[in-house]
Amino acid sequence: MTGFFSKIFGGGKSDGSSPKHIGVVEETLKGLIEKSGLDLKYTVADSGENSVAVKFSGADEKLLVDKEGMTLDAIQLFLLRVLQHRFHDEKIDVTVDANEYRRETNRQLEEVAEQLREKVLTNNKSVYYRALPPKDRKVIHQYLANDSRVRSRSVGEGLYKRIKVYPVRSQEAES
Repeated sequence: MTGFFSKIFGGGKSDGSSPKHIGVVEETLKGLIEKSGLDLKYTVADSGENSVAVKFSGADEKLLVDKEGMTLDAIQLFLLRVLQHRFHDEKIDVTVDANEYRRETNRQLEEVAEQLREKVLTNNKSVYYRALPPKDRKVIHQYLANDSRVRSRSVGEGLYKRIKVYPVRSQEAES
C-alpha cells in the first residue's frame, strides 16, 4: 500500500500489545490535529484489554461536542477504522471524549429513562420516545434493565429507532 492511505492506515502486523495500539492512535491524532489546524491537546490511555480512551482538551474542544457530539463520533469512528485496518485480527474498542461530554450525555439519557419509567408505572401504559441512534438507545435500555417492573425495546426500521417502554404484566393480571 502506498500513498495517501498508507500514511493514514500504515501497514504491518502487530504483536497484539496495547502500547502499539496507543502508539497508532497517538500518531493518527497527531496528523489529524496538524492537518485540521485545531487548537487541541489530547491524552491517550490504555483503558483495559484492547481498549483505548482518548480525551481532548484545548481552545477548540467545544467544536468537538457541537451538533450532539457528531465530530467526536466521527473521530472515534476514524480511529476505530485505522486500528481495525492495522490490527485486523483483534477487536479494539476506542472511546473519544472532550470535557466529559459522554458522561454528561449518558446522565441526561438516564434521566430520560427514569422519566419514561415513572410515566409507565404511574399510568400502567406503554410510552414511546423519539428515534435515537443505537449508542443512545443502549444507555436507556441498560438503565431500564435494572427495573423488573418495566421492559424496553427498539421499534422501527433503520439506524434510528424509537424506544417503547412498557409495564411487565403480573401473572395475576394474565389469569
